[in-house]
Amino acid sequence: MNKSIIYSTITGTIVYFLLGWLFYGILFTDLYPSNQEYSMQLVLLGSLFYVLVFSLIYARWASISTFKSGAKVGLVLGIVYAISMNSYYAASNGLNIEHFLTDVLIATVSTAIMGGVVALTIGKTK
Repeated sequence: MNKSIIYSTITGTIVYFLLGWLFYGILFTDLYPSNQEYSMQLVLLGSLFYVLVFSLIYARWASISTFKSGAKVGLVLGIVYAISMNSYYAASNGLNIEHFLTDVLIATVSTAIMGGVVALTIGKTK
């Protein structure tokens, strides 16, 4: 892996993880209420691999290297992925349309911002 992919994955992971903490840990705590503890190491690992997908796509195949272009692609991929994952969740836990739409919005915004940061980092480290 080249340095652009490594650096963009690190910066994107930090941003994506912190956005998740902000949205799910502070602003929308009632979205997925739970009695159980979450493994923050696994959440971080999941964030890392999700961001790595964007870093690879942006750097190797799409040549995306500006915040604006990265955010646009992140927005599109984020909404598609969020709808997909929330559909799986709703299939096994029942559909709550308010939670579904809220989570899709949160995931889309988070992925757009993360995609912009990933692309910006790639552009700065080329």
